[in-house]
Amino acid sequence: MTKRLLAALAAGVAIALAAAPTLPAAAQTYKAEYKISTVLGAPFPWGVSAQRWADLVKERSNGRIVMKVYPGAQLVGGDQTKEFTAMRQGVIDMAVGSTINWSPQVAELNLFALPFLMPDHKALDAITGGEAGKKLFDIVAAKDVIPLAWGENGFREVSNSKRDVKTPADLKGLKIRVVGSPLFNETFTALGANPTQMSWADAQPALSTGAVDGQENPITVYVAAKLNTVGQKHLTLWGYVADPLIFAVSKPVWDTFSADDQKLLRETAAEAGQYGKELARKGITEEDPSTLKAIEALGVTVTRLTPEDQKAFQAATKPVYDKWKARIGVPLVEAAEKAVAERK
Repeated sequence: MTKRLLAALAAGVAIALAAAPTLPAAAQTYKAEYKISTVLGAPFPWGVSAQRWADLVKERSNGRIVMKVYPGAQLVGGDQTKEFTAMRQGVIDMAVGSTINWSPQVAELNLFALPFLMPDHKALDAITGGEAGKKLFDIVAAKDVIPLAWGENGFREVSNSKRDVKTPADLKGLKIRVVGSPLFNETFTALGANPTQMSWADAQPALSTGAVDGQENPITVYVAAKLNTVGQKHLTLWGYVADPLIFAVSKPVWDTFSADDQKLLRETAAEAGQYGKELARKGITEEDPSTLKAIEALGVTVTRLTPEDQKAFQAATKPVYDKWKARIGVPLVEAAEKAVAERK
């Protein structure tokens, strides 16, 4: 009787298990919250576009996928150069990351920091949307970080508290805060300035106290951070390098998503990236100079370099360009140069 009873019970359990509905893999493996790392939050276009990504994903997944933006590189203790490594390890789920901050781990991303490679937004778009951009995404993906779309922090302009900058000689001796990249150090050294590396969190107090004379950042950062209030009364539009952003997911995290949700993440990242580009470029073009006029209204001198003016800066930094072209990879740089030359 005992054997028959046990057999009957076993059979009943088997039937019950077979009849029970199985949860989809997503419900079993998805996190309650995915953390997105950024350096800048709202109101900067960087943080706004990251939030747009999170909002779009939540809306279109009907709340199944929840993403939260963590600005200030707080997920890596404020050290933005560690963000990429943390993503590779799966410590950070997602990021809208700067090509500059990721360049210590992905040398090829220094492409966008080659001085005066890209004369305008069309040139930048030609690179990211062409062969060079695809190669860069392949290189990043090979390092266990899945790039989904391009965003934008903007062309980096230079400001200071001492004088207008129209020639390389005007930069001589100025202490300029730069990001933690040897290429930036070498570029400003070649121009006669004294570059000082520090995080953005430390930069604003340093500008306030006069520990550094100037900084280089996109116009959107200049405006949102109100750098005119910390002595930055001399702004030069020289567009010497750009700072594209990459919407990305850690591969260990990416592999947990279904194919449909991977598609969702990719499509929404592209939409959010385009939105960020529009914000980054608003008010600083010839067609719409409204932001620049607002800056001038604050008592800031805005110096606009002509193509002829730029040639002196290009000549001064050419040895740096040539050195780093070899380090980044000649074929990749030449693909970018070709895209710039053929832009429409």
